[in-house]
Amino acid sequence: MELSLPSVPRLATIANRLAEIFPEGVSHRNYCVRAVAARTVWVMLYAGAVDGFDRWLRPSMVTDMSDRQAARHTDADRRKWYARASSPDKRRPAGAWFAPNSREQIRDETIRLGLIPNGAVIERKGVPTTSPLPKYALATDFAALFDEKVSGTSLHEAFGRWRSAHLTKAALARVALLKRGVTKDKASVLVTYPNGHTRKLAPGPSSILSKAVIEEFGPRFLEEPAVLFLSESASKVREYDRDLAEALGLKIDSATNLPDVVLADLGKSATEVLVVFVEVVATDGPINEKRKGALLQIARNAGLQDRNVAFLTVFSDRGCAAFKKTVADLAWGSFTWFMAEPDNLMILHDGKPVPLSSLR
Repeated sequence: MELSLPSVPRLATIANRLAEIFPEGVSHRNYCVRAVAARTVWVMLYAGAVDGFDRWLRPSMVTDMSDRQAARHTDADRRKWYARASSPDKRRPAGAWFAPNSREQIRDETIRLGLIPNGAVIERKGVPTTSPLPKYALATDFAALFDEKVSGTSLHEAFGRWRSAHLTKAALARVALLKRGVTKDKASVLVTYPNGHTRKLAPGPSSILSKAVIEEFGPRFLEEPAVLFLSESASKVREYDRDLAEALGLKIDSATNLPDVVLADLGKSATEVLVVFVEVVATDGPINEKRKGALLQIARNAGLQDRNVAFLTVFSDRGCAAFKKTVADLAWGSFTWFMAEPDNLMILHDGKPVPLSSLR
């Protein structure tokens, strides 16, 4: 006797829940939450392609779905559709959801880069990579998250249990770090300076990265960190420790095109003070060769030696789009730090001595 097929939720339910299941910070989140992902999950549920049912999906089932077929929800209709959709029959219905060439997007991005690595989809064993046979299915516990009979606190607790069981430690760290520092009114990001002073920044990914630089990077890689300068692009507000900067011989002009953060390490003697120019990259703007040269000139104009200056570009994680977009532009002789892996540091070594306190 065949098992009853799983219930089919509304497409809007799937779209809304995917955005909550995969919060900001999850690797390849875009592939897991966009409209094509919601339709892919919907078709899997419609097909009964859930672990334990021995029914599997191939990307053409998603591209060839139509509104007319989607409106037919009886088990008989769904079984008849599945038999045809998993056969060699190549006929496409009128009003198909996607163009035929969208199969690669569904297979390579939504499923292989998004849902499988994050534990939401399983792959049929023993089926060659090049085989046209259906071979993808939802993991049982992931499929259960779309049960419309479950809502409220019970649903959010289920989301949390699933994330804890399936997301990698790095992914969970990214999610936690992106949530940190948001005040109760969710209208700002609270940053605590090394001297204990606090400041609120406008909400947004750049502010969260700046907070991580000051609270996480500084204590790990500088002996006695201090914040010389912090800019907030959202409101064009810039503030800096004028007394400390001048004591170090650094004349900071707030009108100058300075980076997002300037740190100093006060753990060395006056001749060995280290100034770190930091760019946080949520979308664009790393320290490339041109930017490095301009910042180095600012330091030289202030009387600093090259050995007393370091350059740091900060990203949320190695899998983020901003890093992939700009990694080829990062300057030699600079450092790269990822908020999701705070104990690690990437060095673009150019053969010269490394000017960072804990690595000297």
